Amino acid sequence: MASNALSIGFFFAFMALTLLITYWAARRTRTTEHFFAAGGEITAWQNGWALAGDFLSAAALLGIAGIVTSNGFDGMIYSIGWLVGWPIILFLIVEPLRNVGKFTFADVVAYRLSQRPVRLAAAIGTLAVILFYLIAQMVATGSLIKLLFGLPYAWSVALVGAAMLIYVLFGGMLATTWVQVVKAALLLAGGVLLAFLVLTHFDMNPLKLFAAAADKYGAKVLQPGSKVVSGQWDAISLGLGLMFGTAAMPHVLMRVYTVRDFKAARLSILYATGLIGFFHLMVFIIGFGAMVLVGPETVAKAGGGGNMAAPLLALAVGGNAFFGFICAVAFATMLAVVAGLTLSGVATLCHDVWTNVIRHGAASEAEQLKVARIATVAISVLAIVLGIAFEGQNVAFMAGLAFSIACAANFPSLVLAIIWRRFTTPAAVASILIGTLSSLVLIALSPTIQVDVLGKPLAQVSGAWWFVSLRNPAIISMPLSFAVAIAVSLMTRERNADASFDEMQHRILFGRLPTASEPAE
Repeated sequence: MASNALSIGFFFAFMALTLLITYWAARRTRTTEHFFAAGGEITAWQNGWALAGDFLSAAALLGIAGIVTSNGFDGMIYSIGWLVGWPIILFLIVEPLRNVGKFTFADVVAYRLSQRPVRLAAAIGTLAVILFYLIAQMVATGSLIKLLFGLPYAWSVALVGAAMLIYVLFGGMLATTWVQVVKAALLLAGGVLLAFLVLTHFDMNPLKLFAAAADKYGAKVLQPGSKVVSGQWDAISLGLGLMFGTAAMPHVLMRVYTVRDFKAARLSILYATGLIGFFHLMVFIIGFGAMVLVGPETVAKAGGGGNMAAPLLALAVGGNAFFGFICAVAFATMLAVVAGLTLSGVATLCHDVWTNVIRHGAASEAEQLKVARIATVAISVLAIVLGIAFEGQNVAFMAGLAFSIACAANFPSLVLAIIWRRFTTPAAVASILIGTLSSLVLIALSPTIQVDVLGKPLAQVSGAWWFVSLRNPAIISMPLSFAVAIAVSLMTRERNADASFDEMQHRILFGRLPTASEPAE
């Protein structure tokens, strides 16, 4: 399998295409606006495809398919949780973000507050989210390259990190956008074709596929249960993390700035939601197809926490050529997402920390681009190290942890900055830091780290307080972050933040500051 010439041919064909895109984009990337937001020149249709490409990560194609293969219907909680977060972005987040911000969500939170403390706190939360999500993508990519080329896992992760570095370092957002568009088209085509080939074995009837799974593995594979989550509280916690975390993922929110206005941003969200929803329907069929036609045992033996279900299914139903195509699509999927994540992290370090905190907004274009490229190298190296450390984890599960951090660290402060006049700088800083810290502490104490990574017995971990047994901390950390924000806001008063609330609302509605002849509200 590792020496499959067709697989390797597809892989290098995609690499050649994306390098050409990067070369083309590099010649047009001369300013920070082009590096971080493609100059705002992307159309709504293009951005919708790019958003789908940015969001449909390894967790969608590999992780969820693997979870469904191993656990049946339970795996769909990931698909549903991620999808329902998009209406929140559409109706609550996109207009304020596009009309008030420039590159990052911290632009909105810090707009009427003290810039330096808010941006520093937001950078901590954002980088925690990005690094956890990068781990998921690097683990999946390393497993795939290992399967495809027969390379050691560590070398596979390093190869992906090097490719990611090239795309972001030279092409910026323009190259990343078009890599994501190409990847989304390939991913949807591959998903539809793979689902179609599966259904040809069952008279094009999904119900016969599900019936075959029930006959082979028992009716429980079609019923909600406790395989993916440890109980009802864990299920609620995971759902909260996926839903509200989606509305606060930095690399997704950053794409709002690549279009000309908020109307185009809204339209691109609608396009992306349709594409993402359609793909998740295909993943459900792919997961059950792998369960029946490949088998959970075979998928488990391939390693990677069940992440190889879709490629092995492609081999079973389409032969070596289709296996090579799906591997190339999976690689495209992960490469596009890690590029978007890296770019988001770089924007945070360069725009929020260096330009607005350290240089007080006085950094030149050349200086900002230099810092951005240094940050790109640093994040790429860190992503490689963490990807190697977390070998063998299921990527949908690891991505879920990133969303749980986002829903606690970013979402409360972002929403309260938009809708609440009394929100203050100390409240924003406390909310972001408490949300981030509580999420990380609960993840460190959870079975995710204690059992899966450190190898402790589950009974030893679950014998502590009940919330320590939660694999996803959102049900604790997000309400705690909201409570801290509200309590600190009520205990403090910030006249400048209160006075500029109406100005911010006007800018949210009209995309500009009020003139002298019109009221701020």
